Amino acid sequence: MRRPPSPLDETAPRRQRAKRRAGDGPDRVYHALRRAIIEQALTPGAKLPEGEVAARFGVSRTVVRAAFGRLIAEGLVVRPSNQGARVAKPSQDEAADILDLRRSIELVVMERLAQGRISETVLRGLRAHVAEEERALAESGAESIRLSGEFHVRLAEAAGSPLLARYVSELVSRCSLMLSEHHLPHSGRCAVEEHGALIDCLARADVAAAAVQMERHLNGVAIRALKSGHVLPSGPGGADRGARPAARPLSLAATEPRENGTA
Repeated sequence: MRRPPSPLDETAPRRQRAKRRAGDGPDRVYHALRRAIIEQALTPGAKLPEGEVAARFGVSRTVVRAAFGRLIAEGLVVRPSNQGARVAKPSQDEAADILDLRRSIELVVMERLAQGRISETVLRGLRAHVAEEERALAESGAESIRLSGEFHVRLAEAAGSPLLARYVSELVSRCSLMLSEHHLPHSGRCAVEEHGALIDCLARADVAAAAVQMERHLNGVAIRALKSGHVLPSGPGGADRGARPAARPLSLAATEPRENGTA
């Protein structure tokens, strides 16, 4: 008898791909699962059976546990005592905290960028990234979510702080999880336009205006949530934390993550 389809079927790379290097297993599993979570192919609360993940990727359980460890450290996966791993489900209070922390840290990124003019090379890279967001907007809503987050990571990298870049990366990943769990709308068109406005400010070396634009951009998530009647973070553009919306049925969209996906 054929086994029923699994949500993990489309997360593993196809078998006909080139040979893998020895030792790349944990990275491969980590990147594929991380991308699937960020692009919402694996939704909050989805179970990640260790044996099934190992079989789908053709690796050992030890490799899977190593990948899980990285995802747990980033807050994307949880593994309660005596239970299997599953995609994390941020509470409404956690979601509000994530948005507050993200606003604070990304404003620090803007302050760091104010300390030196951004090079034309970096600006070209940011514009090329926004062009990719435009393309994804027309082709794949899931990829649009990932690319929108990556833009913020690239800004943090431009600030020259690996630590800030890591924190921003983790927070944008958790924001994607929050969008999925609480059904908050992702407006790709707003993201593209606001990212373009940020680049224009940075190109003029008007970092004060860029900081204002960044705060408006991050508050945009809260404003769009307000229109949908969902909980918001505290602070500018936010609102009081409200009751949790009803959970939706688990949706497992078919997505084949690329190995180097970042959020």
